[in-house]
Amino acid sequence: MKYTLALVLSVLLFTSCQQQKIGFVDNGTLINDYQEKIDIEKKFQTKIDAFQKRTDSISQAFQLEAQEFQLNARKLSQQKAQEQYEALGKKQQMLQQKIQFEEQQIQQESQTEIDSLIDKVKDYVKSYGETHGYTYILGSNEGGSVMYGKDENDLTETILKELNDAYKAKN
Repeated sequence: MKYTLALVLSVLLFTSCQQQKIGFVDNGTLINDYQEKIDIEKKFQTKIDAFQKRTDSISQAFQLEAQEFQLNARKLSQQKAQEQYEALGKKQQMLQQKIQFEEQQIQQESQTEIDSLIDKVKDYVKSYGETHGYTYILGSNEGGSVMYGKDENDLTETILKELNDAYKAKN
C-alpha cells in the first residue's frame, strides 16, 4: 500500500512539475508579411485600379452627355427637354448603382480571400504548435494580449518563414 501511494504521489509530482511549452506570435507581422497576403493585396489593387479607370471613363462620358444636353436643351421644347432630363437622371442613377454593385463585389471578394487566408494561418499555427509540442501559442497585437514574452518564445519569424516557404513551393 505504501508503495502504491508513493507511486501515485510520484506520478502526481512528476506531472505537476512538467513545464508547459508556450510561445507567441505577432499577429500583425505574421499576417501582413505573409507573401500570399501581399500577393492578394496586389491582385485586388490591380482590380481596384482597373475599376477606377472604368468608373472615371464612364463618369467623363456621362458628364459630356450632360453638358451636351445643357447646350441643346435651349433648342428643345420644354416637354422634350424635360423628357431628356428625366432620361439622363435615370441613366445617372443606373450608372451609380452599377458602379456601387461592382465596388461591393470587389470588396466582398477581397474580404472572402483575406478571411480564408487568416483561417489558413491559424490552422498552420495550430499545426506548428502540435508538431513542436507547444501547449499554447499566443497571439500578440497592439491591443496587448501578450504584453511581454522572451525573444526565444517569439515564433513569429519562424512560422512566417515556414508559411512563406510553403507558399513559394506551391507557386
